[in-house]
Amino acid sequence: MTEQANQQGTSAPQKPQRKIPRVEQAAILLMSLGEADAAEVLKHMGPKEVQRVGVAMAQMKDVSKDDVTFVLNQFVDAVGGQTGLGVGNDDYIRAMLTQALGDDKAASLIDRILIGGNTTGLDTLKWMEPRAVGDIIRYEHPQIQAIVISYLDPDQAAEILGTLDEKVRLDVMMRVASLESIQPQALQELNDILEKQFSGGAASQTSRIGGVKRAADIMNFMDRSIEGNLMDSIKDMDPDLASTIEDLMFVFDNLKEVDDRGIQALLREVSSEVLVVALKGADDQVQEKIFKNMSKRAAELLQDDLEAKGPVKVSEVESAQKDIITIARRMAEAGEISLGGAGEEMM
Repeated sequence: MTEQANQQGTSAPQKPQRKIPRVEQAAILLMSLGEADAAEVLKHMGPKEVQRVGVAMAQMKDVSKDDVTFVLNQFVDAVGGQTGLGVGNDDYIRAMLTQALGDDKAASLIDRILIGGNTTGLDTLKWMEPRAVGDIIRYEHPQIQAIVISYLDPDQAAEILGTLDEKVRLDVMMRVASLESIQPQALQELNDILEKQFSGGAASQTSRIGGVKRAADIMNFMDRSIEGNLMDSIKDMDPDLASTIEDLMFVFDNLKEVDDRGIQALLREVSSEVLVVALKGADDQVQEKIFKNMSKRAAELLQDDLEAKGPVKVSEVESAQKDIITIARRMAEAGEISLGGAGEEMM
């Protein structure tokens, strides 16, 4: 009887009736842990990851017992397959964080967890409201502003740039595009200014930061009007640079270059209300790409909704399209889809 129970306990988890997104799996796992343990886990996550998991928790309703069992079994199998005890192994922690966050985001987090460093001044800014960060760097030298903007996540950086004056915005973006690396001493001095202490470790290598790809990444998250004016100004100063940035940007029209599997995965994460508004301003190719990756009945319903929707403000269309692009980029960063075309290399 005991042997049978052991065999049952180590059997592979059965797949649930639906595909559970990874962020939802994380939310289910944390909610299963209890408040205290979940809080300890969240301490080791970045602001964006905490926000995404928190939203998933808030939106979670009627989670089935089968879903919970599946998620917990997957976690136990993953831990058991990495270490004899399941916890406390440096290699497992490195592999888990790298797979979850990607190489760049995981690197600094791994150092803080395994080496015991504290949050740096720059990392603290990631937890602040964009306007508050804008106020902090508003009167700093443009090069300092560019370093801060390059260091932060693109969506937050875009909002911060939106709070700065137009001329300052152009100067900072040009500097972001020209940044390639920064000496650790410069980062140390900047952290000293921001937090009166530097806890990023005794790194001896230069840190890659900024660059044309980063500039394009930030531009993707800007309001359309700000993005257009800024791009026009960059074209006036450096047409070749503007062309390169445009080539690296991923916009809504680029969805027609995403493979069918990616579109299908993306549609599972987008609400029908947002999709209808976004498609009101999409060209025929994008609409056709969406329709062909839906069931015949779902496509017919979507077309009916589009016809019944009537005129929509341009600002509403742009907002809906940006919401979908944001979801697509996050899924690409998590390895769930591949963004073809202009955004592929950047991702």
